[in-house]
Amino acid sequence: MIRSVPRSAWFDRIYLAYLIIFFIYLALPLTVTAVFAFNDASFPSLPWKGFTLDWFFADGSNGRTGLFHDDGLLSALWVSVVIAFWVTLLCVFLGCVNAILFERLEFRGKEFLYLVMLLPLVIPGVILGVSILVFYSGMANSVSQQWGIELDMFRPGMPLVVAGQVAFITTLCTLVIAARLRKFDRQLEEAALNLGATPVVAWFTVTLPWLLPSIFGAAAMAFLMSFENFNTTVMLTGSDTPLTVALFNRLREGSTPVLNAVALLLMVGSALLAVLAMGRGSTRKAG
Repeated sequence: MIRSVPRSAWFDRIYLAYLIIFFIYLALPLTVTAVFAFNDASFPSLPWKGFTLDWFFADGSNGRTGLFHDDGLLSALWVSVVIAFWVTLLCVFLGCVNAILFERLEFRGKEFLYLVMLLPLVIPGVILGVSILVFYSGMANSVSQQWGIELDMFRPGMPLVVAGQVAFITTLCTLVIAARLRKFDRQLEEAALNLGATPVVAWFTVTLPWLLPSIFGAAAMAFLMSFENFNTTVMLTGSDTPLTVALFNRLREGSTPVLNAVALLLMVGSALLAVLAMGRGSTRKAG
């Protein structure tokens, strides 16, 4: 809205009511999920039977196994953390390289290459996962048949999950970092070079500090997107099951409040990571 344009009191009331309804619509499912993580019942539904922390801390002695004693879910959680770590590392590195490529260099076919980079954003995750699985598995089978070399890293498993997620998350990291690099004053780099710095030193002392807010933001986004991804991951996972796939398998057997506890833990972790990323960005801007 344009603040200088006069508005009626009715418009302000309707707009405020819309905002309240909209945020209730967003928050209500999350709130219900969080509340039922503490319900003393075997199913995450009404009626409310009292407050309990069993779904977090129960050790199985009373017939319930809480999240922190569920080896299957904890193992899947750790697998997701490992995958998200490597995806974040690779995507941020490739995002920086791509940002320099598209913002600093001029070469033939640049526009076409940029469009190719954007393709994973419009391809459904399941299709992307199937394509990666067919390509790498076919290549591994061909190498195995022709030369007898087993390329297990190209079979369904953690390396293939990382490769599949990097294929589309890198694009988003590139866009975030490139948007920041586009605003950079190149005269600062030229001044550093005139003062005797090498291009590498100028990059690490002048350009990189400028990009750090976008790098932290891209890293937080990449970690969260990797952690919650299901469509691509489910097609590429092997014996090491990530958390999203493990939750899906549990839901097929029947929902329990333990899954609500997992959802609450993920909501809190995601919120803390987002606040940390915004806090670092604000600190950089203030500095």
